[in-house]
Amino acid sequence: MSKPFKLNSAFKPSGDQPDAIRRLEEGLEDGLAHQTLLGVTGSGKTFTIANVIADLQRPTMVLAPNKTLAAQLYGEMKEFFPGKRGRVFRLLL
Repeated sequence: MSKPFKLNSAFKPSGDQPDAIRRLEEGLEDGLAHQTLLGVTGSGKTFTIANVIADLQRPTMVLAPNKTLAAQLYGEMKEFFPGKRGRVFRLLL
């Protein structure tokens, strides 16, 4: 049986990413309702979350504060998980 969420990347987690992945996965498995991943621009936060999605094999909702970042995240996730359907929803308040 193939994994529904197979990560497509030539890179492996490095630096602080393996620890962040482990801690996020442990938090999800422990039922934490809220977790925050902090990092500077370009530190690999999206790649870190993609690894968590691939490891835990759970559908995921990714939220972004604006449509520009939403489009960027959508594109990156489509590259990490080719062939998977994704949707972009916008809510204006």
